Amino acid sequence: MATRAAEMKAKGIPVINFGVGEPDFNTPAHIINAGKKAMDDGFTKYTAGPGMIELREAIIEKLKRENKLEFTLDQILVSNGEKQSLYNACQALFQEGNEVINFAPYWVSFPEMVRLADAEPIFVKTDSNKQFEPDFDDLESKITPNIKGVIMNSPSNPTGGVWSEQAVIKLLNLAVKHNWVIISDECYERLVFEQSFVSTEKINRDHQIGAEVLTCLSMSKTYAMTGWRIGYTAGNKVLTKAMAKIQGQATSCANSIGQKASIEALTGDQTCVTDMRDQFKERRNVMVQLLNDLPGVKCEMPGGAFYTFADFSSYLGRKADGKILKDSFDISEYILGCAQVVTVPGDGFGAPGYIRFSFATNIEIIQNGLEKVKSALKQIV
Repeated sequence: MATRAAEMKAKGIPVINFGVGEPDFNTPAHIINAGKKAMDDGFTKYTAGPGMIELREAIIEKLKRENKLEFTLDQILVSNGEKQSLYNACQALFQEGNEVINFAPYWVSFPEMVRLADAEPIFVKTDSNKQFEPDFDDLESKITPNIKGVIMNSPSNPTGGVWSEQAVIKLLNLAVKHNWVIISDECYERLVFEQSFVSTEKINRDHQIGAEVLTCLSMSKTYAMTGWRIGYTAGNKVLTKAMAKIQGQATSCANSIGQKASIEALTGDQTCVTDMRDQFKERRNVMVQLLNDLPGVKCEMPGGAFYTFADFSSYLGRKADGKILKDSFDISEYILGCAQVVTVPGDGFGAPGYIRFSFATNIEIIQNGLEKVKSALKQIV
């Protein structure tokens, strides 16, 4: 889809992109200035492998202030983006013969990270009417002695779903019972719209459940810092030390300038975060309404992130431009060709019939793009 869209743009065809997985805002000025100062001050060398002490201290303070969680320096690992944090966790925890629970729809990298650790992903269904929380009956039916871990992501990419505390408690209890490690991807923690976000580890501690939780977080979505490549993990010091050893052999340390900028992001003015979240919420409301106005399309209201996950399954098996639409890839390709609108097929996330629309763009573009999609859908027979 991205390749086709690029080709169309190169030919001068205007394309509307609802496929983006990053904020459309620039990194806030005070964070950029901290990065510039780091370069001017010559802070362009290697740092300690687990991350600068000053940054890890800022992370500890942030976790205490916002997540109400206490950690020590040796429980924090800074990585080259949260993606490396998640990869490190899989490499440290899993091996051949292990199985790892992935909830579908899932972020496309989760099952591949499991496979790169020589383990196998076990896909569990979710309930689209409950913010894509786990289908616990399906989960219970798939439990084997080989399962060693769970990857969860709330708020979610691709669905935007935010799980209830009850669902998280149920999963934590299962993790204790079966001795699973939970890897909790919380990169969209500050993009929750109707409620206060509560970290999985906070729920774990509050209810004295005793599950092993690795919390993986990111600067990318909260502060529009995707290109700075800074993520971090908080958890058991034995696990973070193992992850640090793997990272040391792979990339040594995270970007020094990004680390300096991240200190300012975490400790400086947080108004920018609230402003971005408020704009995302307004965009979400417009996009969900317009998606539900499309004939044959159903879209639940996501509780967080900046994605909507719409059900286009009523178009499967129908014809467009003389071609049968067999899956969501076909539907997205048709929408791109007919309406010049980029979307992301749900089949890639393990959700046949669904399509992801990102609202990380302005309202005028959302309105224009979905009007084009509506016109394209009317031509399907």
